Amino acid sequence: MTQEGTTAAARLRTLLTLAWPIVLARATQAVVGFCDALMTAPLGEKALAAVTTGAMNVFSFVMLPMGTTFILQSFAAQLRGRGDVSGARRYAYYGLLLALGAGLFAAVTTPLLGRVIATIGFEPEVGRAMDEYMAIRLYSVAAIVGVEALGNWYGGMGNTRLSMIAGVITMVANVIGNYALIEPRFGLPGYGAAGAAWASTLSSWLGFAVILALFWSGWGIPASPGAPGRLRMSEFLRMLRFGVPSGVNWFLEFAAFVLFINVVVGHLGTTVLAAFNVVFQINSISFMPAFGVASAGAILCGEAIGSGKRDDVIPIVKLTLAVTCAWMVSVGIVYLALPRPLIGLFEGAGRPAPELIAAGTVMLGFCGVWQVFDAIGITLTEALRSAGDTAWPMGARIALAWGLFTPLSWVAVFHWGGGIATIMLSIVLYIAALAVLLWFRFWSGRWKTIELVGEPEVV
Repeated sequence: MTQEGTTAAARLRTLLTLAWPIVLARATQAVVGFCDALMTAPLGEKALAAVTTGAMNVFSFVMLPMGTTFILQSFAAQLRGRGDVSGARRYAYYGLLLALGAGLFAAVTTPLLGRVIATIGFEPEVGRAMDEYMAIRLYSVAAIVGVEALGNWYGGMGNTRLSMIAGVITMVANVIGNYALIEPRFGLPGYGAAGAAWASTLSSWLGFAVILALFWSGWGIPASPGAPGRLRMSEFLRMLRFGVPSGVNWFLEFAAFVLFINVVVGHLGTTVLAAFNVVFQINSISFMPAFGVASAGAILCGEAIGSGKRDDVIPIVKLTLAVTCAWMVSVGIVYLALPRPLIGLFEGAGRPAPELIAAGTVMLGFCGVWQVFDAIGITLTEALRSAGDTAWPMGARIALAWGLFTPLSWVAVFHWGGGIATIMLSIVLYIAALAVLLWFRFWSGRWKTIELVGEPEVV
């Protein structure tokens, strides 16, 4: 084997070793939503629509702070590559402050939920169940963001397993809670959508408590010659400077999808709404492994940049892209070959749902088409973030989400009378256009001129 081949093989081993705990951690996040949907399905389409759509709406409170915490991975990786482990430790506390703020904001806005949901026009039973579900789930916002903050920080420090541990604990607790609380069991009356919400909320706090206790005890933190020192406003503001564009990026793109689901898809009826959310939950399971590999690639890119080896970034990105594309193409083939059995998992017990399965089958087929574009988009987004290039991708996502996807889907459904194929085609066009823009941005090399962590401060 040539030296170049040996180097590529070594990089692949390093990438996969770093990636598999992130993949498992991301997959457990997806499984939580998947299990909420799967274990609510026996209650009928209305309960399924309320829980799955409510879960999506809750994440609109999470996306901005959670997307902001992704930058912690970049700071930690670059500072570790520079050898400043003590300085890197302070950024974990900045992430926890962000999680606290997110939790307080969610608590303050909870009383407004019923009024907002009532204006959208859901069926009364769906709206009531969604309001009940969201009012409980919003108590988990601080925990969800806290796990992301510490998980991304630990990832940047080269330790991806603690996030995995927290994720597995959350997943197992959620499955047990759903089993006990949704339907009548163990002498309990069965709480329906509220039971699913309590299961997800309590399991989220349990996962956060575990990773916070490990962090507080110093577990898994590399030894450093000095203490992290007092927190610095200049560093916190620098984190926000680079992190908020990433958070706004995720939030506004997600907000476009939330509007799309609640208004555009919801306009087509409860069955189509339930089917779309089922497809979304299935797709999240397949998407998260690629996201995990892309995050691992970003850690390696950040380390390379921090240690002054920017020329290593492009080979790392090429390798990461090959792995994510191979995975997502395989998933797309499964979607195209076996859509009906996958959708059939969400049939109500003893109650065939032919319309739900028919709608979901068409939607899952379209999902198979966009998988490779999704792989390109997430890999290049993570690579650009590792260098601190967050503002340009934010602008691209916002422009496409609100300038193309939202108006196109709105006009297609409300004015042209489009149906399931129309709404899914609009998603395909959006994801493909985003992949093209990010491709040109990365290969322009502009990210090479960005200084994320700056010069060390003199204290």
